[in-house]
Amino acid sequence: MSESNPMFEIGQRVHSIGDTQRIGTVKYVGPVEGYSGNWVGVDWDNADGKHDGSVNGVQYFRATFDKSASFIRPQNLCSGITLLEALMIRYRGETTKEEEDEMYVLSARNKKVSIELVGKDKIQNQLIKFEELSGASLAYLGVGSAGTPSQISSVVPNLKELDLTGNLLSDWKDIAAVCQELPLLSTLNLSNNMMSRDATCLPILTNICVLVLNYTGTTWTQVELLKDFLPSLEELHLMGNKISEITPTSKCVQGFSSLRFLNLEDNCISEWAEVLKLSELTSLEQLHLNKNNISQVFYPFTDSMDKSFSNEAFQNLRCLLLGANNIADPESVDSLNLFPRLTDVRLSENPISDPGRGGIPRFVLIARLAKVEVLNGSEVSYRERKESEIRYVRLVMSKLQDNQEEIKRCHPRFYELKRVHGLEDERPSNGATGPQKMSSGLLTITLKCVGASMGEKPPLTKKLPATTTVGKLKILCETFFKLKSIKLKLFLQEEGSPLPMLLDNEMESLLDVGVGDKSTILVDEDS
Repeated sequence: MSESNPMFEIGQRVHSIGDTQRIGTVKYVGPVEGYSGNWVGVDWDNADGKHDGSVNGVQYFRATFDKSASFIRPQNLCSGITLLEALMIRYRGETTKEEEDEMYVLSARNKKVSIELVGKDKIQNQLIKFEELSGASLAYLGVGSAGTPSQISSVVPNLKELDLTGNLLSDWKDIAAVCQELPLLSTLNLSNNMMSRDATCLPILTNICVLVLNYTGTTWTQVELLKDFLPSLEELHLMGNKISEITPTSKCVQGFSSLRFLNLEDNCISEWAEVLKLSELTSLEQLHLNKNNISQVFYPFTDSMDKSFSNEAFQNLRCLLLGANNIADPESVDSLNLFPRLTDVRLSENPISDPGRGGIPRFVLIARLAKVEVLNGSEVSYRERKESEIRYVRLVMSKLQDNQEEIKRCHPRFYELKRVHGLEDERPSNGATGPQKMSSGLLTITLKCVGASMGEKPPLTKKLPATTTVGKLKILCETFFKLKSIKLKLFLQEEGSPLPMLLDNEMESLLDVGVGDKSTILVDEDS
């Protein structure tokens, strides 16, 4: 087993001796002025260095960051071990509890699934039977090459899932050698390996269904090259690759006939037009775009887009995650109704979903999204949808009254929902056309004290007019719970929302802030 290699090449991936997680790229090999012997200049992935590639005014190479580089003696660096050597270390050596906790592959939802250690209970008595191993995690073990051809297939012939996260791999030739040796391999995780741009050496890999390339520096140009070698690919993970553009060889991305799941989270996409280049992936069911810079969403075949697409756009997309972007306009929310099969949407951590930043509460999102069954990870029940839509209709009526033109322009589902829920005869509670029915003007509300200094007080259920302001409700709570000299703040606890919503505008009515019948309001102290 190789411990270190005194001969290094520019571009080679290495790690520090004794620390397989301190990984970098060789940028210089040779003498350093003022110091004896040869040195290796390394640009560390974690930016944990001492300089930018220059020493005493001499620039030997350009590092990624001001202090991501350092010069290391060759004997203090390792160029890696083979995949088989890593298997021996992981599965035939004694492992710690911490090491076992790191043995996992990623599931379809990018969650860690523990690897089965076949024969683990018998390790004390006999060697593990490698031929029975179906999944292996070799994360951060310093794997730098595939090793001797034909040996892998004879040792682990039944391997189906392989996690090579955080190793020293960069050459697609090594990946090709591994895949050719493992005919049953269907899931391959190469995250945190800096893969080279040239993938033309790959053979046709008919069995690879899941490929994880998170934080590998992969560009979409490389993806276009890879697709011809992966005809059975169903899941592709591309998180954290700083992708800002989708660059297909034609107007839209073609091929990927089996691709159901595409993960582009934590990238740099800002223009929705780039996402539309994925609209002709006919098998695509899940598209993850959390943590990008997207500010607008629209569906093609409208005035915003030409009609040169050959197929119905996103024809099988049912899950679209847009969390932690910059979406702020209700029109983007409304456009999601045009996606033919979209039922699972994430909009959390966007301005549009944060009432504190001028956004709209969950019940309004549900009412505007006609087909959504899961919103922000929470199921939308039949009851929640019905109550949300009724509350939404009444909210619009209270604010816009009979301004039909503005209602049609800003609330495209309003008249449909008013008809569906039999609210045709209702009138705004403060309008000129007469009072609203008393039954619809009173709200049944449960009030719960949660402040630390309030003591244990049983919840109270009260019937209050929908026109009651937040400020008035605070005064009422002081009376209901006999709270004196305590400044209050109120929160609306909504079904399906992970956190309650602060009601901070004392001039707004309960109807304005989205409080509906049978709502729960938390009464807390304002520290």
